[in-house]
Amino acid sequence: MWPRNETEILPEHWLTTAVDTMVRLVEAAGAVIIFVGAVIAAFGFLRALPRRDPDSFVPVRLRFGRFLVLGLEFQLASDILRTAIAPSYEELGKLAVVAAIRTALNYFLAREIEEEKAILVEYDERRSAARAAKSDPAP
Repeated sequence: MWPRNETEILPEHWLTTAVDTMVRLVEAAGAVIIFVGAVIAAFGFLRALPRRDPDSFVPVRLRFGRFLVLGLEFQLASDILRTAIAPSYEELGKLAVVAAIRTALNYFLAREIEEEKAILVEYDERRSAARAAKSDPAP
């Protein structure tokens, strides 16, 4: 009924299989998030294209950037899960490199999102000021 080795709660192959399944699910979730973001961004781009105003693309980029950041975080989580069971030094080294690259990507994406938000706020203020100027009758 119980495993022969009293320190082993679950057989290692069960644990390995469970973690491999989790890794694939988390990787798939990250890929789906990035794909959905790309599809939404493509439609947003097509809607903004006729306006020919560069500022109209800012919300599209912001939304897509958020999807990318979230998808990359899922991908990083899957890499961390992959090394959860008895990692070798080689696997840890690969994880460190991948984590550094993905963390850097997330950092720069997050920074760009903040810059784009500032541009969007400025754009909205200019648009509101232009509407107010049109609706106010000249004295």
